[in-house]
Amino acid sequence: MKLALNLSLFLLAFFSVSDQSLSLTDHQIKNYCRKEKRVLSCIKNLQEKRSDLQKGKAIEIPVAPYKR
Repeated sequence: MKLALNLSLFLLAFFSVSDQSLSLTDHQIKNYCRKEKRVLSCIKNLQEKRSDLQKGKAIEIPVAPYKR
């Protein structure tokens, strides 16, 4: 029984992962860029990255370290 449960959970997780990714909406981009110094350049940059992501091109995502 436990084996069947584990197998079904594995298959569910395996098939639920798809190649599609979710991109930010315009509203989410504006809220994120509101905190930046250069708002317009931030919005333009994120919209270009979203466009590239939807076309299937690879994008670079910077990771900021967590500050306490």
